[in-house]
Amino acid sequence: MILASASPRRKEILENFGFSFKTIVKNIDEISNKNTAVEKIKDIAEKKAKAVAEDFPNEYVVGADTAVVVDGKILGKPHNRLEAFNMLKSLSGKSHEVITAFSFVNLTEKILYSDCEVTKVYFKTLTDDEINWYIDTKEPMDKAGAYGIQGKGAFFVEKIEGDFFSVMGFPLGKFIRFLSSAGFDLNNLEKI
Repeated sequence: MILASASPRRKEILENFGFSFKTIVKNIDEISNKNTAVEKIKDIAEKKAKAVAEDFPNEYVVGADTAVVVDGKILGKPHNRLEAFNMLKSLSGKSHEVITAFSFVNLTEKILYSDCEVTKVYFKTLTDDEINWYIDTKEPMDKAGAYGIQGKGAFFVEKIEGDFFSVMGFPLGKFIRFLSSAGFDLNNLEKI
């Protein structure tokens, strides 16, 4: 299997479950002309997987994408401190959705399956000092919505409704259920 993502969190989630894979990433424009946030995130995950699958048509390739949606606005990764601050401020004291999609592709076997998980996350009310402290840790800079639930960003989370791993960056449960229903042997994950 090939993971078409440079995310250390996705790598960790899949390795901890027992997958053996190579990581190969192609640079794509992470934009989509689809209408809804869910469709956009699924489209980007599919583009990531297909870009790698074109070079490795016999391999199973997994792509993924995560976005945070608050007040109808999609938040990707912040480009600078001010963007991180504004994103966290917009999440303060309310709920938002974390949408994580995955795409599973094998061109030779004509497999193209995409799905996503939507999880609701509730943030406590954040002070400016708390936001600045968190940005000083550098943790928010490579994460959608400018926070990581598995790290220091957990301090901001009051509760979640849905899949923790999806918020972390990969909907593991949904992915495993797909593989099982598609007839893959979960006792031989390293051979996928």
